[in-house]
Amino acid sequence: MHPTSVNGVDDMIRLGDLNEAGLLRNLLVRHKDGIIYTYTGSILVAVNPYQLLPLYTTEQVHLYTDRRLGELPPHVFAIADSCFFNMRRNKKDQCCVISGESGAGKTESTKLMLQFLAAVSGQHSWIEQQILEANPILEAFGNAKTIRNDNSSRFGKYIDINFTKGGAIEGAKIEQYLLEKSRVCRQAPEERNYHIFYCMLMGMPAEQKKILSLGNASEYNYLTMGNCTSCDGRDDIKEYAHFRSAMKILMFSENDSWEINKLLAAILHLGNVHFEEHGVISVDPKALEKSLTQRSFMTSRESVTKPLTSAQAMDGKDAFVKAIYGRLFVWVVEKINKAVFKPPPEDTKYVRQSIGLLDIFGFENFNKNSFEQLCINFANEQLQQFFVKHVFKLEQDEYTRENIVWKHIEYNDNQRTLDVLASKSLNILALIDEESNFPKGTDTTMINKMNQVHGKGDVYIPPKNNHDTQFGIQHFAGVVHYDSKGFLEKNRDALSADLIQLVEKSSNKMLKQAFQNELSSNHEIASKRAPTLSGQFRQSLDALMKTLTVCQPYFIRCIKPNDFKKPMLFDRDLCMRQLRYSGMMETIRIRKAGYPIRYTFDEFLERYRVLLKSSLCDPKVVRRNVVVIVVDFHDTMLELERMKELNEKALLIQRVLRGYKHRRQFLRQKSSALVIQKNWRGYKGRKLYRLGFARLQAKARARQLQHHYQQKRVAAVRLQAQTRGYLARKEWQRKRQAVILLQANSRGMLARKHAKKMKRDRREEELAALERQRRLDQVLRQKKEKEASTQSESITAQEMVDDIFGFLPNMVGGQEGQAPVGFKDLEKQGERTRPEEVDLDDLPMVEDIPEEDYDDLDEYSFSKFASMYFQGAATPTHIRQRLRQPLLYHEDEGDVSEEGEEVSKPPTVQTISEEDEILIGGGPTLDRPMTALEKLHVIVSYAIVRRDLRDEIYCQICKQLQENGNRSSFYRGWILLSICLGIFPPTERFIKFLQSFIRFGPMGYAPYCAKRLRRTVANGVRGEPPSWLELEATKSKKPIAVSVTLMDGRTISLPVDSSSTSKEICQLLSEKVSLKDTFGFSLYMALYEKVWSLGSGREHVMDAISQCEQEVKRKGGQEQHAPWRLYYRKEIFTPWHDCKEDSVSTDLIYRQIIRGLRYGEYKCDKDDDIVQLSAKHFYIQYGSDCGLDNAKTVVQDCINSSLLEAKTQDKWLQMVSTAHAQGPYINSRQKAAGVKAEVVDYARQTWPMLFSRFFEAAKLSGPALPKNKFIVAINWTGITFLDEKERRLLQLSYPEVTGVNTMREGKTFGQSVSLLTLKGDFSLNAVMAGNIAELVHMFLGGLRERSQYAVALQEVNQDDPTFLSFKKGELIVLIKDDELTVGRGWIKGKNERTGKTGAVPTDAILVLPTLTKPTNEVMFCTSVCPSRQPIKDVNRQVISKNVAPERLWVNSREPIKQPLLKKDVFLPVLDLCVPILKYMGDYPTKQIQSPVELTDQIFGPATKDEALRDEIYCQIMKQMTSNNNRFSLEQGWQLLWLCCGLFPPSQSLLKHTQRFLESRRREPLAPDCLQRLQGSLRIEPRKLPPHQVEIDAIQQNSTQIFHKVHFPNDMEEIFEVNTSTRIRDLCQTISTKLQLVSSDGFSIFVKTPDKVLSLNDSDYFFDSLRQITDWSKKAKRPMNMSYQVFFMRKLWFNVSPGRDLEADLIFHYPQELPKYLRGYHRCTKEDMVNIGALLFRVKFNNDKSQFVMIPKMLKDLVPNDMLKAMSATDWQKVKSINHMTSEEAILAFLKVVCRWPTFGCAFFEVKQTSDPNFPDIVRIAISKQGVSIIHPKTKDVLATHPFNRIANWCSGSTYFHITVGNLVKGNKILCETSLVKTFITVDILYIHNYKAHCIKLHII
Repeated sequence: MHPTSVNGVDDMIRLGDLNEAGLLRNLLVRHKDGIIYTYTGSILVAVNPYQLLPLYTTEQVHLYTDRRLGELPPHVFAIADSCFFNMRRNKKDQCCVISGESGAGKTESTKLMLQFLAAVSGQHSWIEQQILEANPILEAFGNAKTIRNDNSSRFGKYIDINFTKGGAIEGAKIEQYLLEKSRVCRQAPEERNYHIFYCMLMGMPAEQKKILSLGNASEYNYLTMGNCTSCDGRDDIKEYAHFRSAMKILMFSENDSWEINKLLAAILHLGNVHFEEHGVISVDPKALEKSLTQRSFMTSRESVTKPLTSAQAMDGKDAFVKAIYGRLFVWVVEKINKAVFKPPPEDTKYVRQSIGLLDIFGFENFNKNSFEQLCINFANEQLQQFFVKHVFKLEQDEYTRENIVWKHIEYNDNQRTLDVLASKSLNILALIDEESNFPKGTDTTMINKMNQVHGKGDVYIPPKNNHDTQFGIQHFAGVVHYDSKGFLEKNRDALSADLIQLVEKSSNKMLKQAFQNELSSNHEIASKRAPTLSGQFRQSLDALMKTLTVCQPYFIRCIKPNDFKKPMLFDRDLCMRQLRYSGMMETIRIRKAGYPIRYTFDEFLERYRVLLKSSLCDPKVVRRNVVVIVVDFHDTMLELERMKELNEKALLIQRVLRGYKHRRQFLRQKSSALVIQKNWRGYKGRKLYRLGFARLQAKARARQLQHHYQQKRVAAVRLQAQTRGYLARKEWQRKRQAVILLQANSRGMLARKHAKKMKRDRREEELAALERQRRLDQVLRQKKEKEASTQSESITAQEMVDDIFGFLPNMVGGQEGQAPVGFKDLEKQGERTRPEEVDLDDLPMVEDIPEEDYDDLDEYSFSKFASMYFQGAATPTHIRQRLRQPLLYHEDEGDVSEEGEEVSKPPTVQTISEEDEILIGGGPTLDRPMTALEKLHVIVSYAIVRRDLRDEIYCQICKQLQENGNRSSFYRGWILLSICLGIFPPTERFIKFLQSFIRFGPMGYAPYCAKRLRRTVANGVRGEPPSWLELEATKSKKPIAVSVTLMDGRTISLPVDSSSTSKEICQLLSEKVSLKDTFGFSLYMALYEKVWSLGSGREHVMDAISQCEQEVKRKGGQEQHAPWRLYYRKEIFTPWHDCKEDSVSTDLIYRQIIRGLRYGEYKCDKDDDIVQLSAKHFYIQYGSDCGLDNAKTVVQDCINSSLLEAKTQDKWLQMVSTAHAQGPYINSRQKAAGVKAEVVDYARQTWPMLFSRFFEAAKLSGPALPKNKFIVAINWTGITFLDEKERRLLQLSYPEVTGVNTMREGKTFGQSVSLLTLKGDFSLNAVMAGNIAELVHMFLGGLRERSQYAVALQEVNQDDPTFLSFKKGELIVLIKDDELTVGRGWIKGKNERTGKTGAVPTDAILVLPTLTKPTNEVMFCTSVCPSRQPIKDVNRQVISKNVAPERLWVNSREPIKQPLLKKDVFLPVLDLCVPILKYMGDYPTKQIQSPVELTDQIFGPATKDEALRDEIYCQIMKQMTSNNNRFSLEQGWQLLWLCCGLFPPSQSLLKHTQRFLESRRREPLAPDCLQRLQGSLRIEPRKLPPHQVEIDAIQQNSTQIFHKVHFPNDMEEIFEVNTSTRIRDLCQTISTKLQLVSSDGFSIFVKTPDKVLSLNDSDYFFDSLRQITDWSKKAKRPMNMSYQVFFMRKLWFNVSPGRDLEADLIFHYPQELPKYLRGYHRCTKEDMVNIGALLFRVKFNNDKSQFVMIPKMLKDLVPNDMLKAMSATDWQKVKSINHMTSEEAILAFLKVVCRWPTFGCAFFEVKQTSDPNFPDIVRIAISKQGVSIIHPKTKDVLATHPFNRIANWCSGSTYFHITVGNLVKGNKILCETSLVKTFITVDILYIHNYKAHCIKLHII
């Protein structure tokens, strides 16, 4: 005996005794030692131990994971790992063929393979558990107890397990083969029916059994034929519980389970001979009896019914039962496949990998073998041939092709048997099918044909005589004799039409689903014969063999050691027979001598190149078709050597990198040491210099250096003196020349002015001298009087002001004198209202200086300004002498100095005007003293005309007010200052100094002057000097009362001031009369016969009043009695005016029109028109009343006096009355408001020129006109040029005007306006140029906004139906239905020519400013000469002209048709491009899509497919390049910001992306994008698109994202969270901010309206939130689902109360208190009382008054299940806990609770169906001790499972599943709860924490 045969070997290839006895002994020796697995190369031989061995724990799974075959002792896990490893390494599908006799352990080996693959997948997913739980269901329906096996599979199955690219299980598909249906009706002795029947009868509740009329198994014929209703080692009750759990896991509904039970019960009831009415299959009992006892046949004419014999009826019944069960089994398999199979995606690049497990019936040879055994053994023959072909044939053929010296090994080839059975023509199965198709075919005719065809061969063994029905087949495992009786009937496998019709009439849905194919084919006329059972089996078997052929196979040969199912019993003969027919001897020989491992040269070189000692091997030199073949043992050695070399190379790389790291660190330390040494040596050196020698040396050197310094200093001083002298002399010469030049020009100017003055005043020189003398005396006299008045204290300031303004009478503006011509009627009818006090600061005006800035005026003192800007020695204080020069520098100082004299001595010194006109006519002369108003006019006129004198005037006034001791002069100066502040503002240089000066004014004047200054700065400088009304207002320091008359006769008094504008007055009036449509209403000034418009803009009202006073004065009247009036009228209409919008506006316009008719302002061409207007006025005033007096009143109101003179009043009365009576409004009873609107519309259409704004203008350039000076009239119809006689020079409609703009032409010319028209461009010079441009621009903009017409500026041809195609110059009708966003550059339009609609880019059309369809002339001119050229789409241009493709990288509004990047894989370009364009506003969107939907479409595919990321970067940057649309560019930056935070580009694109961002650093988001890009390179990319919070933040241009986090104690905090924040990072941040001891055990939770979800620590925060959002979306909840983020403790490891007080107060107490109050803990009465007192202390502290409320608050102090443990009286007797704070009480509560074993547990109320001994509802507690199952009522711990005993876990839907102990026979826990995710998360975290703790202990 060879030494290897003494103790046995793992691999039988290494046996020395290579014979059958040696093989048998090796298996025997290992079997006695409990070793059941043995290798034969890569083939595993498994001997059934008939006992449970400790070989299938989780430790074994981890041990065999990722190990080479042969590295560890043989195991089924090693084969499974090899399948998984080779599938991932070679990217090729794998299969494992598990073969052997019945009872050899094939099913168990299959389950172990599945368990290992599920465990090594490592996902703990629900799909894994569903695949595993398919076995209990399939075993229940397809397995039964036989003589040889207690759990024999009576069908075959092929399980194809699908894996993802990462190796995770994603689905499976199960194929079933040839269920043994005959077992349902009859069983051999000592055998049972299928397990499901016995499990159902034993495990089903009594109530359900009663409904189905079920009893015990012994009561049913189908279950007692084998005289065996029980099976040792099987617990049918427990198996039924597992079966029910598996049904739930595989998504079988309760209704499905009940329907299955009904069909199974029906089968049992049908098995009994007598037919009872049970109705479980929901068919008519009479119909059932008829179908089973009669048979219907179709003849050529009619249907014939034939009664059946008793035997035939029994056979029919059995066939029906078998059909029901067989089809039920198929339906169950299909239902399982629907649950576990995931169809592959449509993506062509997706490659699915799979591992197939074949568990098929073993070779069978019974005493009586029937048709099923023939099919089973045929399948085994096919598998044996597959094994032979793979192991022997292909192997030796490969050696022959490779010219390997090889001794051919003989083996048992079963090809001849296959030829006889199925391969050759007229084979046995074909003959059976052929005979089955003949109606008269019988079993005898079939066997005769077989004898005739195959009787002479050695494979087929014919019967011994003609009456014998048995024939034999020489199989690879021996001869098997088959009884041909019933072959044809079983092969036909057909039901009678009566039974099919019976099923069709059944109301049982499950039964109909099972027979769906038969029912559907029953209604169709079958052109082909029904397939036979053998034909179907052969087809499925051929498909199986094709599947196995394309896979890399592995083989497991299962050996049955004995026929008695006893452990440790080894039957040598039985085992030898199995080894012999399995070809194991030949297998060992060929494996030992052969080369089973094959590589191509490239694969071999790529894998084992690391073993080469040189790098000279060039794969290009070697032939590419070389195949490397390796011995199995050598392959293992090569792999081990490769791993060794890889480890050495890895160590080398680590050594180099660590060396580099340490060298780098050493160099840094060295440089640091050198710095330290340098500084230390310097310090030591400096310390040595303190010695005497160093001091002496330093002294000598210091003297030497001092001497050199003195010499250099003297030389430098001399050089500086010479240089400074030269520069000073040069500067002095320059200034001297400038002064001489300035003096010459100034003296010349003064001399010329003086000469001019002398010539002009020579005639009055003597009189002037006398006048000056008289004035001098008067001044001296007044000076003495003032000094006297200063000493007198009886004169008050108010009296002094009254004295100064004594010449002013009390008056109200606009009420003096008679009304102007044409307005006297309003004067009579008007009812004046009392003035109202309205603060003018409340009116809208230009933005003023904020009030808070006034506090910073302390540094702007007047003295500081004087020191900075005053000339010469001028001081900022009051002086009595005349100024010799201006205070400030000016170009013309002559007038300023004289003005200074005026200011220094106000109202007495002569003032010289700049204009000669003042001295002519009624102007002031030196013949008489100037009035106060004249003096003010002179001063103010200087400031109005010359802007540079304003600061001079203010400075001189302020100077005279500073330290002025003369009281009269002081108040006069402040009055003068207040008046000036209302006329003109200071410059920007002086305004703050003036504001600071005003603050210190006398009482009443400081706020008054500050307010006037603010108003003047806001409304601008006045154009006229002050009026008498202003002087009156200055006296009282109150607003000016001005009356304004409306056209309805009302007169309203309004408060105004010096700065009031017509816009402010119009706004006050509109608010007063509730006018909404205010446009076009203007303020009119009337004086005598003149009326002119002040508009409704920035015209100063007081300027107009001042002009009226001056006009009255020129006519010899008094200014204060000027008879001016203000009126509020409609001046102009908008083109889109609608009378229905504002009834008040319509009424005022109507009144204005009626007055205009009366006074001849509005004239009609025909008398009939005025008659119709009068009739409408008649109806408006008096309705249908046609009285004569009313008619006379109407005629007086509407008919002008000239018309009354032309026709008599009676004539007009008759015409108006007739028109009134015949008016259509009489019969229709139209409302008066509607008739008013008709009158207004008539006036607007008839007299557009009378409702116009007029501007004087002069043409500077443009097309030729008859005159260059004309009047521009603007109204609602267009723009008209008129001459002085109102003749039209040019008329332009608004569609003909393409644009308008203004520009400053110079100081002398004012402003010019450029009018761009289709008839040419006009440049006009006008004083009101700004108003012209504003009005035209407003009309053009309003018309374009309301217009529905546009002209195409370019041709657009699009295939996309979303876009509209049109040609240049075509009319586009705009459709404004809010489908498209105009602001994003798109509008919906209709092509008038084609009638089609679509999206139109706004840059390709020109919207015409018109409300009516434009003329053809306008269309032509607009298309030929548009005002702006369209922006060309570069992509369209490039594509159409086929120019260089590099231009494709710029912005485009058209979706690209192909990827920007060249990739081998297909990219959904359009799916990415269109959402990007939509988000940026460059693509029309009919429906408003939320930004989240668009970002999902953009970034969703890229988060799953890395190949799309570069494409997204390129497309976003493309759209941002050369993009002139600011909105689109901002949206693009938002997308790029989001993209940079989600994932980085590839290395090839990275530098270009960085360059793109660096070149745009001025963009606000560019630096942050660059920073996010750098950050994304260092971390893992995001897995999901951005969350709503991220998008909301960036859309608000905020790069910081903050999120609120809640805590269990109802606190909340705001924390910053960025895109790359993980859950663990946020936990650490929160812990740091809360000052917790540690963040271990804490986690983030998200609370939704219906659940609380725990987040994974390693996930990104926003990915987790997004995942929850996606769940809500799938559940059809709103996207904006409310949620709250909580931070709580999840794991309770090492929690000790008092160790972390903050955690105790914020987390531990709020989280443990609800568990205690819900009664989750087991608590004694003493603890309950103690804790109740503590909780009361926490709740109310020292408030003892709450003791009486204890009975009402027990639910907050006591567990729910212990509320009745004590009465209310007993609770009141409990002593309170004194001398303890709330925090101390909380800590005491936690210390009590932490002693309980359930402290810190996570509790879950679940429904379990796994263990019938436990209640249906249990409480599961998860803690650091493990998983405990607790009785919810008694709180007893039913079971506790430590974490090291948990083998597997998974969850899905509302279920979770845990396997405890052994993978094969371990305890299974299936529970149902809505908190599945939270449960499994807590469970996994505790398990991981436990494993980490074990690793630490192992290391220690």
